[in-house]
This record gives sequence, C-alpha cells and structure tokens, in this order.
Amino acid sequence: MWLYLGVLVALYHLVRWYRERQVVSQLRDKYVFITGCDSGFGNLLARQLDRRGLRVLAACLTETGAESLKVKTSDRLETVILDVTKSESIAAATQWVKERTGDRGLWGLVNNAGIAGLMTPNEWLTKQDFMKTLDVNLLGVIEVTLSLLPLLRKARGRVVNVSSISGRVSQVGGGYSLSKFGLEAFSDSLRRELSFFGVKVAVIVPGIFKTEMNNIENLSQNFQDAWDHASPEVKDIYGENFLVTLIENLQKYKSTLCEDLSLVTDCMEHALISCHPRTRYSAGWHAKFILIPLSYMPTFLADAFIKRSMLRPAKTL
Repeated sequence: MWLYLGVLVALYHLVRWYRERQVVSQLRDKYVFITGCDSGFGNLLARQLDRRGLRVLAACLTETGAESLKVKTSDRLETVILDVTKSESIAAATQWVKERTGDRGLWGLVNNAGIAGLMTPNEWLTKQDFMKTLDVNLLGVIEVTLSLLPLLRKARGRVVNVSSISGRVSQVGGGYSLSKFGLEAFSDSLRRELSFFGVKVAVIVPGIFKTEMNNIENLSQNFQDAWDHASPEVKDIYGENFLVTLIENLQKYKSTLCEDLSLVTDCMEHALISCHPRTRYSAGWHAKFILIPLSYMPTFLADAFIKRSMLRPAKTL
C-alpha cells in the first residue's frame, strides 16, 4: 500500500513539474505592465523580463527611478510615471498603455507597488494613518486593475498581485496587514470572475526580504513618528521603554532579511510566462516554513507563537 501511495505522489509531482515547464509562445510580442519599478521586486522583475525578451511597460513613482531603470535595460523597455493613489495618474497611464499595446491587448499586469506604512500598535495610529497604506496597497491596486481589465481580456492575459505573509497572519498593527488581507480577497474574487474570459490571476506571497520597504532606518523613523503622535494616555500605558526596545529589536530583524530578491521575481516570471501558472506562489523560507503553515494552525497556537515575540506594554493586567 505504501509503495503505491509513494508512486502516486511521485507521479503527481512529475506531471506537475512537466506542466509547469511549458512556456507560452511568442513572448517577444507580449506586453507586461509592472507597477512600483523604482526599486526592489518591481525593478528586478522589469530587468528580468526585458532580458527574457518581453515588452516591458514599467511604471515608476519618480523620474529618477525611471531614468535609473532605463540605463540598465534595452530599448524595448518603456517607462511611465504613476502614482497609484491618484485617479488622474492611473487614467493617464492606462491611456499610455493602450497606445502601446494596440489591438494585441495587455498580456500581463503585475501589481507590485506598495508601502509598509506605520506598522506599530493600532492604538498609536489614526484613521488617516491606515488610509495612507490602504490607498497604495489595496485601493490603488483595485483601481489600476479595473482600468486595465479591458486590455487584459483582449489578450486573455495574466494578473499577478503581490501580497505578503502578513496577508495570511497579522503580526503587527497598522494598515499593512489590512491591505494585504484585502488584496487576498480581491484576488480570489477576481480570479473566479476572470476565469470566464481566459484571464488567469496569481498571488505572490513573499517572506521577509531586504527591500526599500524593509529599510531599518525608515522603519525606526516610522515608529518614532507614530509614538510622537500618540496621546499622553497611550504613552503612559505603553511606557517610553517600549519604543526604545522596539527600535532596538529592528537591528535583530535586519539580520533575518533575505537578500535574494530573485526568489520572488522568479515566481512572478513563472506566473506570467507559464502555460499552467499556479494560483499562489510562496517565496522565501519565512513564508514557506513558518508563517504560511502557522496560518493553518488553530488560533490559540498561532497566538501563542506570535505573542512570544511581541513586547509587553508597561501597564497591563
């Protein structure tokens, strides 16, 4: 019995391996629009797909980011300035994409642009703090996707949404986890709706990587900014030492960051060019071996595991 079971498992993985190695044809005629290409995953993916021969339409937030990317890529790659929090910017970028893709439509949309925002205890924050993050990570993704859906349907293309392990397990306060949980829900509904039109939707779930979003100096400043705006009552409850220890722990966190961003961009590339892309991709050992398995555990076990690494406020029961 065990032998037959082993053979079935081996056969399943063999068939899966074979299917996932099949690549779509005519890659050089396919357009892919990527947001957040100034740095990090978006920047590396744009260069990676350009080398592969695809026609990359790279959206950057700044002129500096766009110019830096152009220097490292071929003449096929084109850039556009895009702020995903502004409807007029999205409308202009959509028209720009239409002019370039023409009757072929858009083969791939990679919603990569995102920010960390203020990731501190929720009580330190205001509604506006949450909205700043949601505007980029969720509402911006939704508006960009809806604007480009006609072009994606025309090409029977792909949508690749970059989520996070924080979209499965919420470890800190602030709008980041909220936005990624929301992105998971949006991706699920979108995948089912677009399947009727031949459009595939994939979600990338990165672990903890060394990108501008995880810049330790910026995160430290975010903690300080949130603390400065907290009420006197909240500061009294948490205690000054809470903030000090929180910032000190960031240095330990820094040593756990994975520097190989290609673990994520390889997943993105596969989702775009494979004949049989996966619905979900996890990248990095944090995601594969800790937090995604943790998301399937009973709540009391997940809570116990996460609370071990959380700081305790000065005044508690």
